[in-house]
Amino acid sequence: MNRKIKSLLGSNIHLYVAALVIFAVATVFLGKYSLPLAAAELAAILLLLVYTKASNRRRSREMLKYIESVTANIDNATKNTLQSFPFPMVTFTLEENEIIYANEQFLALTGKNDRLLAISISSLVPGFTARWLMEGKNEYPDLVTVGDRRFRVFGNLVRGSDAPGIKNFVATTYWVDETEYARIRDEFVSSRPVFSIIMIDNYDDIISGMSEKDKSMLISSIDDKLTEWSRDKGGYITRADRDRYIFIFEERYLQSYVDSKFSILDSVRELSTAKGTHPTISIGVGLDGHDMGETYAFASLALEMSLSRGGDQAVIKNRYNFEFYGGKTSQVEKRTKVKSRVMAGSLSELMRSASSILIMGHKFADFDSVGSAVGLCCAARSLKKPAKIVIDMGTQVSQPLIDRVLPLPEYKDVFIDPQEAILAMDGSTLLIIVDTNRPDQVESESLLQSCNRVAVIDHHRRAADYIQNVALSFHEPYASSASELVTELLQYMVEQSDILRVEAEALLAGIVLDTKNFTLRTGGRTFDAAAFLRRAGADTSDVKHLLQSDLKSAVAKYAIVQKARIYKAGIAIAAAENVESRVTAAQAADELLNISGIQASFVLFPLGDKINISARSLGDINVQVIVERLGGGGNKSTAGAQIPDKTLRQVVEELLAEIDKYLEDFSITDE
Repeated sequence: MNRKIKSLLGSNIHLYVAALVIFAVATVFLGKYSLPLAAAELAAILLLLVYTKASNRRRSREMLKYIESVTANIDNATKNTLQSFPFPMVTFTLEENEIIYANEQFLALTGKNDRLLAISISSLVPGFTARWLMEGKNEYPDLVTVGDRRFRVFGNLVRGSDAPGIKNFVATTYWVDETEYARIRDEFVSSRPVFSIIMIDNYDDIISGMSEKDKSMLISSIDDKLTEWSRDKGGYITRADRDRYIFIFEERYLQSYVDSKFSILDSVRELSTAKGTHPTISIGVGLDGHDMGETYAFASLALEMSLSRGGDQAVIKNRYNFEFYGGKTSQVEKRTKVKSRVMAGSLSELMRSASSILIMGHKFADFDSVGSAVGLCCAARSLKKPAKIVIDMGTQVSQPLIDRVLPLPEYKDVFIDPQEAILAMDGSTLLIIVDTNRPDQVESESLLQSCNRVAVIDHHRRAADYIQNVALSFHEPYASSASELVTELLQYMVEQSDILRVEAEALLAGIVLDTKNFTLRTGGRTFDAAAFLRRAGADTSDVKHLLQSDLKSAVAKYAIVQKARIYKAGIAIAAAENVESRVTAAQAADELLNISGIQASFVLFPLGDKINISARSLGDINVQVIVERLGGGGNKSTAGAQIPDKTLRQVVEELLAEIDKYLEDFSITDE
């Protein structure tokens, strides 16, 4: 510091002295009196130099005294500021969270009279950490609660010494009281309106054949149940239609409904008619919209999602995602031919207006995916529109069916890979997705994102991340298979004679596969579709040959079955390290259902860099609900999942936890 001050105060005196010395030396050569004059000049120069040096030293001492006095005043001001700072402030070590300083306001906040030295701040404020400071942030991500007050915390890090390492950092934090603001915000959020739409799923079925008196009594009983359920919530419920109710309430009461898992679902299901049928309801709840219109739109989307997943459940839709509650009962067929006829007409119009048609199923396409795609090729051919089936021939598992179709002249160059499809499409291309409604499960997600006109035909329960903004959606979770839905469309789109025998057998194979030989998820419409295909020329013995497996696969299947263990409530779980194909695992899951006492089966196996799950059920246990929580999907009796970045043991443990949660939620006891 002294050196810097001297450099600032010092002048170019040496330069001036050098110039004067030069003039003095030059004086020596000027004349008779030059020598005395030069000596006088040198003496004057010497006196001037001594005076300048003394003057500089004096000025330096005065400047140092002034700087020292200013520094002392700043230190005193800093100390006084720290003590009288209007906000609570605390400084602690970053590694051990030990408090090294706290002002009076923080002491008053914590109720401590001492200086809190060597006390961990996390012991005073549970849950408070300094991770946010280490991440380079200067504001704590949430409000911090201390007693009955809530604070916004700001802070920064200071290095305590020159040595590197986290031990040398201390954190200084400033606590701003936002209790009143937080209370107002919480009240605002709690008082926001929540719209819910309640619909009786099977209204037409339960009132069919009932007298007006019995009908009135049943509806009155449902009204009473809903009124009792909504009582004391300060809301408003009204019957908007014969089978629909509107219930508006404040968001503060939503959590109580969630905690009870929407008990109204069970209450309504307990009612029964003289015919022994039980009414069920679906609930769509919308919240967090920008305005009431958007909130009501969320409720409508939630109700649609509930119905598309089979009904008898509640779905909550906010600005970001869906939440599901219920879904216990079996899905009841309630489709009508009217909808199929309307969908057939709409799909025909889309096909006619398209320049070309691409048909794509899910990854690792099975018989149902390929069979429904082949059926749509038949419809496109009848409309004289070029159609291609997008499939990765290197990963599909339905080679026997493809081998039957490929030799036909009508299917020359029909099967193409996703890269070819992207190059072949244009702005008027129609992309039809079959046997899935999830964008991450299609054969090529890039193709889906690139196409402007998309139609979806699927029978799986709708997932939260379903394909949106489609031109047509024929989604029926009550159908046995996508092949059944396509067969119904063909009845209104083509003449029966236009269907090739192989195409009819491909569709029938898809139905047989998904219904496990007409034993699961079958309704009257399923048999109608099968009868139509039989009349179109499908040979059941040829279909049987298509579904046969070789001896090696059969041995591998029973090796997986041998590893199975019974867990709870008739649930069998088999974890196999070495499985050659998905088909083998799926067949093993099906085979486990043939064992007495088993209601559901789960086969887990590694394939590539993911752990795969094949789940099957006889109907009492909804495997889709269980697998969906692990990131999978499907329907009540058939589901699957692919889980990356985890070991087989980890996935087994997560599956057991989800099974326990499912059994607890639906009160299914261990047999």
